Amino acid sequence: MRSIHASARRAGAALTGLALAATAAVTAAATVAPASAERAASAAHTWSVTVHRGGRDAKITFHRRHAGEVLLDLTVAARGVAWSERKNESAVVSAYVDGHYATDVVITSSRPVTRQFALGRLRHGRHVLRLHYADGRSPSRAGVATLRDISFTTVRPRNPAYAAARYAPVLYGRNLADLGGRFQNNRTDTPLIAWHRVLPAATPGHSVIEYTVLWSNEDGGTNTPALMAQWGRTTDIEWVYRVEVNARGARVRGTGVIQAAAHQTKPFRGRYDGTHPLIQTCTSNNNVCDQVDDPMRFALSTRGVLSESQPREHEMDTHPWTYQVMAREMLREHKIESPSDPASLAVGDQRSYLYVAVAHTTAPPASASGLGLAVEVRLKGDPTTYSSNHGTAFWTINRDGPAATTVELPVGTKADDVASISVRRVPFGADNGAALTVTRVNRVFFLGRTYLPRPSFARWHGSVTLTAGSPTADLWTAT
Repeated sequence: MRSIHASARRAGAALTGLALAATAAVTAAATVAPASAERAASAAHTWSVTVHRGGRDAKITFHRRHAGEVLLDLTVAARGVAWSERKNESAVVSAYVDGHYATDVVITSSRPVTRQFALGRLRHGRHVLRLHYADGRSPSRAGVATLRDISFTTVRPRNPAYAAARYAPVLYGRNLADLGGRFQNNRTDTPLIAWHRVLPAATPGHSVIEYTVLWSNEDGGTNTPALMAQWGRTTDIEWVYRVEVNARGARVRGTGVIQAAAHQTKPFRGRYDGTHPLIQTCTSNNNVCDQVDDPMRFALSTRGVLSESQPREHEMDTHPWTYQVMAREMLREHKIESPSDPASLAVGDQRSYLYVAVAHTTAPPASASGLGLAVEVRLKGDPTTYSSNHGTAFWTINRDGPAATTVELPVGTKADDVASISVRRVPFGADNGAALTVTRVNRVFFLGRTYLPRPSFARWHGSVTLTAGSPTADLWTAT
């Protein structure tokens, strides 16, 4: 039997504390909603452990000076694991706090990846984190997982971010029989990151906290080429739980809702782990239910906050390793055509796409369902105009506000090859006469050799209005 190696090491400086501040989400009465942003905290200690298949569990004793919601940060890797390889996709480590099952950690790479999880409410004093190499949940036979830079952060009740941490949901895994039954999230559509945003409520002084999860893909729902064209990714992003809180940050009874099958909003009728609702991924396109029966558990940290000026895909930009998991799953599932052809509707090498974030509005707003926005790219020395929607009207951006899309280009295209970026108004069938006003391009980048985003090389702020008589406009031109 192989033993674990566990070492604790000091990080140097003393704990300086955690400071979280409220975002500008407010109700009509100008009551500030629960806080939604966190400044980085330095930990007094970090730990590193290695766990082996069939070996002893690693145990870390840690202390909390104050009671509160405790967040776990760590950097994980598993030697020999490759998300792109069938039957070698991941190693799974299960985490327990004081004997209570907290979360599974699905490790998708032999390269280090920083992850964040939530351990729930802990009292002040001594606690034990136990880390177990979950042999039966790990498709890879590699057998060694390393977890380092392990640290803990407490969100205290008087902290303005406490309400958002206190009511964050715990997501259980998907176990659909036609997609592999139990433990399928160890190899497909695995939950990667989560975040929240604060919305105004109908009741003055109240707010709604909305929690969102990003999965590595969706085995059902929108097809892969449409995902790239309409959403700028092949991951899946869904809000999973909303709850109303009063001005003191207390949950308003009966207000919890989930995004259920067929994207229906339904009341939450399930169980809680303390104050945390228990939900489960229950459909092939990652809608949730409130009846939990899967053995895998994902208590993702929801400390991240989505800015109103950014598309949801900005959270992927903040966690760039998610692009790697996205691309490797597409390769393993044979969803990438070879050779890549930008004239084809099929998804090509995801490194050949230009990833663009753009914001627009429709006037009148009620006409938004009748038309969409496409992004077009011209290359130096190439007469072809490459379009995000591949000439398919319904593959355009069909939602107001910040959004993401991609434009497929010839393999090997680099930032220096891009001559211009423009936008086009695309009606669905008969033209309803509505106007689209484009105001911003937030970022433009390619994925690099290892599928990590390269630096953004273009931005644009302004205002151009697209009409039936003037449906196109150039936004950015290389200098």
